[in-house]
Amino acid sequence: MPAIAPRKSYRVGRSKTGLGLFATMPIKKGTRIIRYFGPILDSRIPEHDAIENKYLFEVNNRWTIDGSVRKNLARYINHSCRPNAESDVRPRERKVFIRAIKNIEPGDEINYDYGTDYFKAYLKPIGCKCPSCEAKRKKQRAEARAERAKVKARAERKAKKAGTKAAKKKKLNGHAFAKARARA
Repeated sequence: MPAIAPRKSYRVGRSKTGLGLFATMPIKKGTRIIRYFGPILDSRIPEHDAIENKYLFEVNNRWTIDGSVRKNLARYINHSCRPNAESDVRPRERKVFIRAIKNIEPGDEINYDYGTDYFKAYLKPIGCKCPSCEAKRKKQRAEARAERAKVKARAERKAKKAGTKAAKKKKLNGHAFAKARARA
């Protein structure tokens, strides 16, 4: 049975993407951090199936947890493509726990992968802002800047070379003109 994190091992705080959940003390790998909870929705009931918000956590094809209630602090856990936690779904109990998959240090933001469906619906259109994706984009921008600088330098060398050739040609043409004038 996994260890359960002591009370107040996390806090809600400012994150790059809004609010997030941060560790206040070390959390060991395998520790159950927090429970994701809220009203249980049944997809067979049309009113429940029509509810739309970003805090819906699908337990299985029939049951979904509406985590939009303010007391559900797990709703503040942000997405990451390289997470330090994961969801532990218990369909029979209709419960979801967030469990550490890495050792989490105090001050670290707790995050997990929201899954492909959520990513495609909400994150892909605006671009994923998790640290690993931000680092990847930063690296791509640096590589693009380096490539543009390389192309610009190559163009300048080519222009300089063409300018030197044109100057030599002009100089030679000027000497030929002077010789022809001297002969006349």
